[in-house]
Amino acid sequence: MTRTPNPSIDQPAVLLIEDEPRYREMLQEAVAEMGFEAQGVGGAEQSLRAMSQKRFGIVVLDLNLPGMGGMDLLEIIRRDHAQTQVIILTGFGSLEAARKAMRCDVVDFITKPCQLEELELSLNRARDRWRRTLAAGDQRPQATAPHAPPSLFDLERATILAALKRHRGNRRAVATELGISLRTLYNRLRDYKRLKYIDPP
Repeated sequence: MTRTPNPSIDQPAVLLIEDEPRYREMLQEAVAEMGFEAQGVGGAEQSLRAMSQKRFGIVVLDLNLPGMGGMDLLEIIRRDHAQTQVIILTGFGSLEAARKAMRCDVVDFITKPCQLEELELSLNRARDRWRRTLAAGDQRPQATAPHAPPSLFDLERATILAALKRHRGNRRAVATELGISLRTLYNRLRDYKRLKYIDPP
């Protein structure tokens, strides 16, 4: 039986923004089974109305939406709902979209179709970040401004994390693809964890 908990600081509500009705319903049922209160909408305008009426701690966002695009919506969410944690879940993605999403401080960038276990891990990371953000009074540094050019550090980090996802965490394969030593890769990942740019395993 589907469990629908009361939304709280400890267990934020999830807004699923997906224009394909059957996929949206499947996601909504799956996310509820994971222990989150879930609501689904089919487009950007509907999502903004929902967020004006209810506080959502987590948004799962498809980039390929009718009307306003997902990247434009992401910038609005970052501007008006800074504490909300965003997971990109899309079959329409590119390296540039991933880089822009990283600059907007998303939790994860997942391509469809995805394993539900992968989505659950991302939701758990998003929930943990939500809790830390509230506990800190949202005093964390702001992500790079939406229209600012990315730094070399940001581009390098996005490239390494994307390669890790492609190779399912195989660090030797990532180092080979990027043409760097395994030691350099381990040093970079250690720096990202120390600076809290990626969550510890």
